[in-house]
Amino acid sequence: MGKNQHVMPHAEGWAVTGEGNSRATRVAKTQKEAIDIARRIATNQKSEVVVHDEKGKIRQKDSHGNDPFPPRG
Repeated sequence: MGKNQHVMPHAEGWAVTGEGNSRATRVAKTQKEAIDIARRIATNQKSEVVVHDEKGKIRQKDSHGNDPFPPRG
């Protein structure tokens, strides 16, 4: 399983950063654009997308790998 991809605020828009990395993998103008980029990376690496709000608080998570606790039904 690869690194989780975090979508976080950035001075130039929204950054996609691999978990534990100090530098952004990509920077996008909009949050939606950054989420799309993070989803492609996470799907390829079978990891998770973690979306943060403007203040840095985690807003949502989206799993693209082998989820040990998949939702019911």
